[in-house]
Amino acid sequence: MPVKERKEIDASAKQRPNSYEDHKRRSEKHFSAADTISDSNLYNMQSTKTRTPPVVFLKTHKTGSSTVQNLLFRMGEQKRATFAFPSYTFQFSYPDKFKAEFVEKLPKDSPNFDIICSHMRLDVDELKRMMPPDSIYISILREPVQTFESVFSYYTFSVPAFSLAHKVAETKDLRPALSVFLESPESFWDPKDPDGFGKNPMSFDFGLDSRDLNSSWSANLTLLKETFDLVMIAEHFDESLVLLGSLLKLGPEELAYVRLNARSARNVTPLDDLTKDRIRAWNSKDVQLYDFFLKLFWEKAEHYGLERLKRGVDLLRASKDRITQRCVARKEVPPVELEDFMRPWQTDSVTILGYHVQGNLSKHEQEFCRRLVLPELQYHTHLYFKQYGRAMRSIPTE
Repeated sequence: MPVKERKEIDASAKQRPNSYEDHKRRSEKHFSAADTISDSNLYNMQSTKTRTPPVVFLKTHKTGSSTVQNLLFRMGEQKRATFAFPSYTFQFSYPDKFKAEFVEKLPKDSPNFDIICSHMRLDVDELKRMMPPDSIYISILREPVQTFESVFSYYTFSVPAFSLAHKVAETKDLRPALSVFLESPESFWDPKDPDGFGKNPMSFDFGLDSRDLNSSWSANLTLLKETFDLVMIAEHFDESLVLLGSLLKLGPEELAYVRLNARSARNVTPLDDLTKDRIRAWNSKDVQLYDFFLKLFWEKAEHYGLERLKRGVDLLRASKDRITQRCVARKEVPPVELEDFMRPWQTDSVTILGYHVQGNLSKHEQEFCRRLVLPELQYHTHLYFKQYGRAMRSIPTE
């Protein structure tokens, strides 16, 4: 998604074939309130609301968070949960810190919000103002070298520092733009730039600021440790899901997933040791954040029981394989071969791949399988329409 959503959404919607507004219109055309499914097994949606623990998911960038969000979307839709959606479009006024006022009003028939899982920049106090006190707080982190490579690739033309490095590499250098940037990142990065992708992007999503971290770092980590029930680790994704399932009381079938928002392999920059070292040095706070929560993750895993965790992973993978085989006819499908409704958002710098769903499915199976592989924007639009009975609103131009 674009970095400066509030300023760019309306202009881009008029110019780009895969804009937010285009996705919104296509999604609304395909889905309607009449699409509610009444059965209660795995492949069908519940007709009555059932209790689920309230969930706060801090959706971090380029960490595998879209796959987790899809799981929460499916869980929430099946249990008729009330989602806390942004008042406008798909993000909570990112890169501003989250505020309760950014949230669409609570539906009249709902006593409280059950799930919040759209992109935001963390503000713990504001979240606690609007979510129930028994909410489960979760997020996900990814190894910082791979995260930054993905962020740079995905946002090359959205982040000014990355775009400038790309221009230099294109006109004066034969090396990858990422290498050019990392050779002298201070010459490209403006610490006053409001976007948080140029340095320590995961820390930025967690509400921390690269410009002033040293004095408050220990206190910030303590607050995050006390707030989050689970910070998943992308490199241990299946283990993370088993621990998540224990918190949310979900079985292996409900935790099954396919990897969403994946780039084409040709858009992934190979990294030598020098480049990796430079990424770690430039994103030192992300390294500390990741290492801190990686240690906590394994402490939680040991408390859960490592043998029990292994058995859970085996069950999850077996369910995932069965459901993927049943649902997916073809993976890594280029966007030009996907129907509009199933095409992920495409940036100017990378190609995001999708899925073809099997054709020999019942109606209920097809609905489940399409949701399993449904891109973020389309699923968000569908759930918003289903919850409010109207289209999402665009950012005001004035």
